[in-house]
Amino acid sequence: MYRCPLCAETLNQQANAWRCQHGHQFDMAREGYVNLLPVQQKKSLDPGDNAEMIQARRAFLDAGHYQFLSNAINQQLAAVLASTVQQSPAALLDIGCGEGYYSAALANALPGLTVYGLDISKTAVRYAAKRYKQLQCCVASSYALPFTDGAFAALLRIYAPSDAAEMARVLRPGGYLLTVSPAPEHLLQFKQQAYSEVRLHADTVKTEAGFHHVRRERLQSLWQAPDAAAMLQLIDMIPLAYKLNTQMRETLCQQLPAIQLDFYLDLYQKD
Repeated sequence: MYRCPLCAETLNQQANAWRCQHGHQFDMAREGYVNLLPVQQKKSLDPGDNAEMIQARRAFLDAGHYQFLSNAINQQLAAVLASTVQQSPAALLDIGCGEGYYSAALANALPGLTVYGLDISKTAVRYAAKRYKQLQCCVASSYALPFTDGAFAALLRIYAPSDAAEMARVLRPGGYLLTVSPAPEHLLQFKQQAYSEVRLHADTVKTEAGFHHVRRERLQSLWQAPDAAAMLQLIDMIPLAYKLNTQMRETLCQQLPAIQLDFYLDLYQKD
C-alpha cells in the first residue's frame, strides 16, 4: 500500500522498516507507525497540531461529546462500503486522522475494512498508533499521499486540507470520498465572543476535481458543557482558540452557554 515519498516506488516491509528498491528506508516507531514525511515536505520543525490541542481533543472525544458525528460518519460509509467489504478486502484512508478517534470507530463499525490513518502531526499519529492497534498509521503530507495508485475503496477527510488530484489517484475507480466540514452556524457562540462582526461558514458544496457530488447531510446539535473543563477542552482543540483571550475564556466557562454544533457531511464518488 505504501509508496516511497522520495521516489514514488513501492515500499516493502522488511522487519521493522519499509524499504524501496532504491534503498530509501523508513523505520517503524515503537508505537507502530511509520514516518513518511521527508524534511522537504515540512513547512515547520514540528508541523500539525501540538500536544496541547491533541490532549484536549482526546479528552473531549473520549467523553462522547461528538459521538453523534462519529455515528453519522460510520452510517454514511457503511451504506456504500458494506457490500464491497463483504466481497473482497478493502481499505480506507482517513486523511488528517488526528489522534485516531474517528478512524478507530470506523474500523470497529466495519469489520473487514482496513483503516489507514494519516496526519502531518507526528504527535497526533503517535497517540493514534499507541492506543488503536487496529489502525495502520503514518506521518505524511495530505498533499503528497504516500500510497500506491488505486489503493483505497474510500477516503474520509474531516476538515483536513488536501489535493483533489492526489485523492483521486489513491482511490480506486468508483470509490467514495466522505468529507466533514463546518456548516454555517458551527461554534457560533465562540465566534460571537471572538469577533465584532460574525461571518458564517459558507453553505456551498465544494467542487472536487475528478469527483461528482452524491449527497449532503447536515448535522446539527446544541451542546451543553457539563462543566468548565469540558468547555476549555472544546476551545483548546479548535483553530479558533487563539482568538479567544483569557477574559473570553473565563466568560464562557462561567456562563457555560449552549454551543451550536453544525456540520456538513458531503459524499463524493470518483468519476
